[in-house]
Amino acid sequence: MNRIDELADKAEVIISGYAFLRNNDTITALNLNKDESVAVFSSADELIETSMDDIELSIVKDYLAKAKSYMENQSA
Repeated sequence: MNRIDELADKAEVIISGYAFLRNNDTITALNLNKDESVAVFSSADELIETSMDDIELSIVKDYLAKAKSYMENQSA
């Protein structure tokens, strides 16, 4: 199993090729098709760090809202 497969297995949510992984107070979004493309958000949706360009980051922010909604429903 390669690294991308392992991360995908650990993801709580995958939306359109982006895996969302919760790590304590952060959520990491990883592009499964381009593994160097990553964004880390705080629990308040503030961007902490990223290697994504502005367009991809805008797309991921939309997916993040959907991912968080699903994650909250799963933990309830």
